Amino acid sequence: MLYRFLKLLALALATLVALPAGAAPIIDAAGVKDAIARGAIVWDVRATPLYRKGHIPGAASIGDAGAVLRNPVTEDFIETAQIEKILGNAGIDPAKEIIVYADRGSPFAYFGRLAMMYFGGSKVSVFHDGIEGWQEAGNAIETADAQRPAVALKLTPRPELIASTEDVVARAKRGDVQIVDARTAGEYLGNDVRAIRGGHIPGAVNIPYEQNWKDPETNTKLSRRQMPDNKGAGLAATEELKKLYAKLDPTKETVVYCQSGVRAAETAAVLETLGFGKVKVYDSSWLGYAARLDAPAERETFFNVGAMNGRMASMQRKIEDLERMIGELYSSHNAKAACPAGKTC
Repeated sequence: MLYRFLKLLALALATLVALPAGAAPIIDAAGVKDAIARGAIVWDVRATPLYRKGHIPGAASIGDAGAVLRNPVTEDFIETAQIEKILGNAGIDPAKEIIVYADRGSPFAYFGRLAMMYFGGSKVSVFHDGIEGWQEAGNAIETADAQRPAVALKLTPRPELIASTEDVVARAKRGDVQIVDARTAGEYLGNDVRAIRGGHIPGAVNIPYEQNWKDPETNTKLSRRQMPDNKGAGLAATEELKKLYAKLDPTKETVVYCQSGVRAAETAAVLETLGFGKVKVYDSSWLGYAARLDAPAERETFFNVGAMNGRMASMQRKIEDLERMIGELYSSHNAKAACPAGKTC
């Protein structure tokens, strides 16, 4: 009898271990392989050319998810009916376990997770190290488009999972929520204006999302060719992340925002892994907040249309000058080619 009981207990424990790990916000390459073995959907949110250059075998794609699923002007989600068709045709069902990835550290993978959860998903994880981490772990990639069976979807948005502009404006005035601004210091201080006005939500703490990485300067160094790869965009150690957010209260509701909700989604997932239980992404973020001119802002600056037009005109003149120089060089080259050396043409 005791032997039978122990055998049943061992079986029960084995079943618990085999449960989907989709509840974990962030997983590694080994976690991805385990999820695939369970039948999870793998979603590559990168643009189609990058996807076709090489992706995790079987990964679904709809192209650049940040562009496909959002209105290009407001950067909010497009109509739900359109999203149902797009995801359904690609065989991506939010009700299933889903692993989302892009390039290492890309916030768009986290935007994909946010989208899946907003439209009903409960078992959605991000593979932070992305396609680079997959290959570094010795795994194969494929280039052919994966063909998943299409599914008929009826999605019901869950607005309670994200913060609205009205809610953020009201809560900011009351001061009963902690707010994290995941944008750059320039945006936060109003020096880099990317909406109708610059600045930040009163009381918001500025922690750029790249601070979650091993090397926050990775993107800058890559653009300057100061490093050979993007390994610095790997997630920082847990203890370092705890120090980064040490001044925040994990028991208090936390709202994270950026320009349009993408960078904020990455920070929100990191906070969840650290035990923050009440985290919301302000989806409309600064684009939505700045457009509410009655919403209070610190370090407020307004977009200078005249100065921008002046810079654009100056750039246009430089382009025209460059085109003229190229034309002259091209004409000179053709003239020399048509007239052999030593001869007068």
